[in-house]
Amino acid sequence: MHMLRRIERHLRRFNVAPTRFGRDAAGDPRLVIDLRNGREPGPRMVARITHFLDRREAESKMD
Repeated sequence: MHMLRRIERHLRRFNVAPTRFGRDAAGDPRLVIDLRNGREPGPRMVARITHFLDRREAESKMD
């Protein structure tokens, strides 16, 4: 799953706990845990996570 790989890279790069990422990106602290266990996010959730990741990566380039 491409989305989970991108999230895992983000967690390592920014040293973020999976529950913190889930809360910040989607309001769901179990998001990453559920994805790791096979949850398939719907199109709206994928868009929400992608937007969050894109924004965080852009902000880090500005620093």
